[in-house]
Amino acid sequence: MSTHTQLIYHIVYGTYKRQPTMLLENKRRLYAYMNGFLKNKNCHLYRINGIEDHLHILTHIHPTIALANLIKDIKLASIDFIKEEGIFPDFDGWQDGYGSFTVSHRDKDQLINYIKNQEEHHKKENFHDEYKRLIEEHGIEFDPKYLL
Repeated sequence: MSTHTQLIYHIVYGTYKRQPTMLLENKRRLYAYMNGFLKNKNCHLYRINGIEDHLHILTHIHPTIALANLIKDIKLASIDFIKEEGIFPDFDGWQDGYGSFTVSHRDKDQLINYIKNQEEHHKKENFHDEYKRLIEEHGIEFDPKYLL
C-alpha cells in the first residue's frame, strides 16, 4: 500500500519585533525563493503573501518533514537570502515563534483568497489582532503577554 496524505498548514510569523521591514516592491523575490525552498523539501506551496511585518504561508507538507524543522529551516534560509540579495535593508530577522494551523482541503480555496488579499485585509485589522483571532478560532490556549 502507498502512503497518501493531505497535510495542509497555514503558517504565520512576523518580522523581528514586528518591524515593518519587508518592502512590498521586493516581496515577490522572497516569495519565489521560499517557493523553491518548499519544492526542494517536497512540499507544495498553495499561496504565500503578507505585508511589511509578517507573512502567511499555505502549504502541503510532505509526511517525512517535521513542521517545526521546516519552519526553522525556511526562516534561516530566507534570512540568508534576504541578506545576500539586500532586498530588505532594515530586516533584522524573523520573530522567534510562529503560528501554524491545520487546514481542511475543502477550506483551502477560501484561505488562498484570504492570503492573496492580505494588503486589503490589513487596512481593517492589524497583525496583532489577526494573529490573536487565528489562535482563538483554532481553540488554542495562549498567554496574551507572548503575543506582543
